[in-house]
Amino acid sequence: MFKSLQEDIEAVFQRDPAARSRLEVVLCYPGVHALIFHRLAHGFWRRGWLLAGRFVSQLGRFMTGIEIHPGAKIGRRFFIDHGMGVVIGETAEIGDDVTLYQGVTLGGVSLDPGKRHPTLGHGVIVGAGAAVLGPFTVGDGARVGSNAVVVKEVPPGVTVTGIPARPSGPRPVREEEFCFSPYGTTPGTMSVDPVSRGLERLADRVRELEERVGGGDPSTEREPVRVVSGRS
Repeated sequence: MFKSLQEDIEAVFQRDPAARSRLEVVLCYPGVHALIFHRLAHGFWRRGWLLAGRFVSQLGRFMTGIEIHPGAKIGRRFFIDHGMGVVIGETAEIGDDVTLYQGVTLGGVSLDPGKRHPTLGHGVIVGAGAAVLGPFTVGDGARVGSNAVVVKEVPPGVTVTGIPARPSGPRPVREEEFCFSPYGTTPGTMSVDPVSRGLERLADRVRELEERVGGGDPSTEREPVRVVSGRS
């Protein structure tokens, strides 16, 4: 457990430039506190001490504002930045080097007692306010933009945004290019959501048509309107 804690602290330094010292991380980072509570609660859960696991997880929720079910499986070097409002369900599985931001939900949409929460691969980043809902996989290195709602599988290296979430960005990120992107976005490289792009093109076309008929420029001569009769 102490080795895992040391790795978790180092992960904070790698992904948060505001961190100044290890003591500051231990004392002031709720994401680290939530992980300590969870690793203890998960240990109880695995041993069949279910009530003890739930009680410890609720203490962690009260202290940090982060709710992690003791049954959730979490990998190494996990980082929850800011953290308030994060919810991780019972059957969620999280790989190594994953980052979540505040308000993220890894939830289920079924009352099935089996697998009902998502699986996040290694190196996944989920932006603030995003919801990943259902028993599917978010592939290694994928990125989920802030406030996105993900309801189906995300391939490795793909960035998704919007409601419902769709692939966004110039191309998938190859494994050798995996790098940390705060809030699941890379400034200057990620495209606008496809639906938004389509609406913008439609608005541009409407403005162009208004100008052609004189609506945008009073000096523009209007073309005569031809009436086509249905009679021969």
